[in-house]
Amino acid sequence: MLNEIVKDAEGRMKKSVDALVENFKKIRTGRAHPSILDSLMVSYYGSDVPVGQVANITVEDARTLAINPWEKQMVPVIEKAIMKSDLGLNPATSGDTIRVPMPALTEETRKGYIRQARQEAENGRVAIRNVRRDANGTIKDLLKEKEITEDEGRRAEDQVQKLTDKFVGEVDKLLEHKETDLMEI
Repeated sequence: MLNEIVKDAEGRMKKSVDALVENFKKIRTGRAHPSILDSLMVSYYGSDVPVGQVANITVEDARTLAINPWEKQMVPVIEKAIMKSDLGLNPATSGDTIRVPMPALTEETRKGYIRQARQEAENGRVAIRNVRRDANGTIKDLLKEKEITEDEGRRAEDQVQKLTDKFVGEVDKLLEHKETDLMEI
């Protein structure tokens, strides 16, 4: 029973770290990467779909993305979606290809992105701590109902704390890596 609680906590903490990785992908570093457009939705035959499902997104060079829609009528739709998004990108169309140059980051925008990355990391840490609180609450409930001994409860809480430390450490490493990426010129 305690092993299930610890395994569940570990799975939920892993999901929190995975969510943080996805959120970090949305923070632009100045280098072109197709995942920048992952959150971009376009209207396709009446339903909103990710742009990656209606076009091929490739990195043309270090600062340019090339988007090749599979259907010609999608070119203006994708272009309009990029302009309306909060990504701050200006697409340029030539024929069937949409080129999206990545503007160089100024010192001020870099600091803003670092603040955003730190906030995302803190949200990840809070999520991990919430998982710890839930797991420890479940363990305490089992203790109250005398289903486990105090030693077993203490051991399980120690395991949950070790998991918490491990995943918070991962969050810190991811944040450090993202900050390094953002400060590179």
